[in-house]
Amino acid sequence: MGGKALLILVDGMRPDAVIECGHPAVKEFLESSLYTLSARTVMPSVTLPTHMSLFHSVPAERHGILSNTYTPLVRPLDGLCERLKAAEKSCAFFYNWEPLRDLARPGSISEAAYYNQSMLGYEETNELVTLAAIESITRRSPDFIFVYLGWVDEQGHATGWLSDEYMRSVRVSWDEIARLSEAALCRGYNVFVTADHGGHSRSHGSDMDEDMLIPLFIRGEGIAPGTLPEGTSIMDIAPTIVRLLGAQPAREWEGKPLI
Repeated sequence: MGGKALLILVDGMRPDAVIECGHPAVKEFLESSLYTLSARTVMPSVTLPTHMSLFHSVPAERHGILSNTYTPLVRPLDGLCERLKAAEKSCAFFYNWEPLRDLARPGSISEAAYYNQSMLGYEETNELVTLAAIESITRRSPDFIFVYLGWVDEQGHATGWLSDEYMRSVRVSWDEIARLSEAALCRGYNVFVTADHGGHSRSHGSDMDEDMLIPLFIRGEGIAPGTLPEGTSIMDIAPTIVRLLGAQPAREWEGKPLI
């Protein structure tokens, strides 16, 4: 263990869709990762609140973001990128949903690329995000890279979770996961693959299992394949990454390292 970390998050990707999409990379991840298909996100199961909980390792009632509109934290709290910066680690962001810019404080990110999905569409910008992240991995190799792929969630809202169109977006996202992980693993990265929430019908945000359950895969040299424990939470991801990279968690964090 040790070295660097790549976190790939596919917005709205349900665990059952991961299995049912039939992508060959899924089988490879199941065989070579420490994983669970029943990790839980936080309420409300909405994109910005769940991301804030992932990066700050506290539930939404503590960070105060309860919708997709960002408001400054009443009580400042270091997130993942701030803790990594304090340990002199470099962080990079690649994403296609603009509100995610507020996940980290100014100055804690050394490299970032945002692709405007409202102009180019999520399918095209997912590809652009992937290409930019692969270039960063191969040419600059920052210590922590966050890759956000937003198309699956957009397709869920447009045509319904588990619709044919939704499942195609999941399969294509796994094409991108496979390319990203191939580039990262050979350079000593630990690769995390997860989602922020699931969905049902054409929505999400409830405490139903369809909305709350998320997949989580952790793969890298020295990480023994197996299953993560019952009760694994999205809030456990940041503590795990800081431990792998030799940084310290914030005192207020509620999640636990998984490795």
